[in-house]
Amino acid sequence: MNAYVFPGQGAQFTGMGQELFEQSALAKSLFQQANEILGFDITKVMFEGSAEDLKQTEVTQPAVFLHATILAQVLGDSFAPDMVAGHSLGEFSALVANRCLSFEDGLKLVSQRAQAMQKACALEPSTMAAVLGLEDAVVEEICDNTPGTVVAANYNCPGQLVISGSLKAVETACIKLTEAGARRALMLPVGGAFHSPLMAPAQDELGKAIEATEFAPPICPIYQNVTASAVTDPGAIKSNLLSQLTAPVRWTQSVQQMIRDGASGFIEVGPGNVLQGLVKKIDRGVQTQKASLEV
Repeated sequence: MNAYVFPGQGAQFTGMGQELFEQSALAKSLFQQANEILGFDITKVMFEGSAEDLKQTEVTQPAVFLHATILAQVLGDSFAPDMVAGHSLGEFSALVANRCLSFEDGLKLVSQRAQAMQKACALEPSTMAAVLGLEDAVVEEICDNTPGTVVAANYNCPGQLVISGSLKAVETACIKLTEAGARRALMLPVGGAFHSPLMAPAQDELGKAIEATEFAPPICPIYQNVTASAVTDPGAIKSNLLSQLTAPVRWTQSVQQMIRDGASGFIEVGPGNVLQGLVKKIDRGVQTQKASLEV
C-alpha cells in the first residue's frame, strides 16, 4: 500500500515550484490562480525570494502548500494514495490531495492559519527547540517540571523531539535536558511556539474559517497529527485540524500506525526530503521515495 506524505514549514527553498510552473500548463494555471486568491504574487517570492523572504510564516505556509498540492495534481493518474498524512501544515496539503478539501478552500484556510499564527506569535516571546538523543518520556517529564509554558510539540522520530513554549521556559528546559544527557538541545529559528497552548488565540480565528468551509468525504484515510490514526469523517477531520494548533504533531506514532495498517512505501510530495529521512529513522524496512514529474 502506498502512503503519500506532505511536508510542513521548514521545507521551503528559493526556486521551489519553478520547474513545475515551467513544465506543466496545469501547474502554471494553478499558480496563477493562487496569486489571485492570495492577493499577492507568491510565485515571485517562491521562485526569486531570499531565504529570509520565504521564512515569513504568511509566505512559508502557502508556498509549501502550493508546491505539494500542485505537484499532486500534475501527477494525475500516477498519484494513487491508499492513505495520506501531512506534517503540521502538510495536513492541509494532504486533505486537498485526497479530495477532502478543494484547492481554493485549502489555500484560503492555509493563508488564514498562517496569519492567525503570526498574530499569536506576536503576543508573547516564544520559541521552539530540537532535542536529540533522549527518550520521549524523559523530555515530557522535564517539560512538565519546568516553570512556565513548555511542552513536547513534534514527535519527529525516535530520539528527535521538538519542544515549544515561552522563551524563558524553553531556555530553562534546554539546560535541564542537556544535564539529563541530551546529545543536543538546540533553539530553532522560528517565530513562535507552534503546537503549544500559546497558539490558542489562533484557534479562535481559524475555527470560524474551518467551520464555514465544506469538507467532503476523502478518497482515502488521512492519519492526522493529533490522533495518529486513520480518519475519514469530515467532521472529525475539521475538529482535529483545529486541535492541531495547540496539540503535538505525533509523526512517529502516525508513521508507525500507517505501517501497521499496511503501508509498505512512503512517497513524499512537496519541497525537500525531510519526511523521507524521518520515516527511515522510524522504520528502516519501508521504502521511501520523492514524488516527481517522472514518477
